[in-house]
Amino acid sequence: MELINYISIIAVPFVIFFIVSYGVLEKIKVFDSFLEGAKEGIDTVVKIFPTLVALFLAVSALRNSGILDFIGNLFEPILKLLKIPSEILPLMLVRPISGSASTAVALDIMKNFGVDSQIR
Repeated sequence: MELINYISIIAVPFVIFFIVSYGVLEKIKVFDSFLEGAKEGIDTVVKIFPTLVALFLAVSALRNSGILDFIGNLFEPILKLLKIPSEILPLMLVRPISGSASTAVALDIMKNFGVDSQIR
């Protein structure tokens, strides 16, 4: 176990050192490449932010309206038989439709029940 802790402590600095060393050997402008990647990352965040806000709003509206609780209560006997917590039913319903929406639902579940809960 101590070996795993040691490896995890040195992994990130080693990867950074390896990337910078490779860039220097290949004569790549490492810092410029880093800045370009950071700009692309910010552009991606700006593009998906409105979608995520809308998804969080939709999930909150469904949860607060009671529709998700109604559906959960409707399917609760089946879920108990399968030993599945009814609190994750919204995630089960949304996941096949949209990965982004399922991420929003999963984050909502973690917010409501905690990241260390059995439900998560």
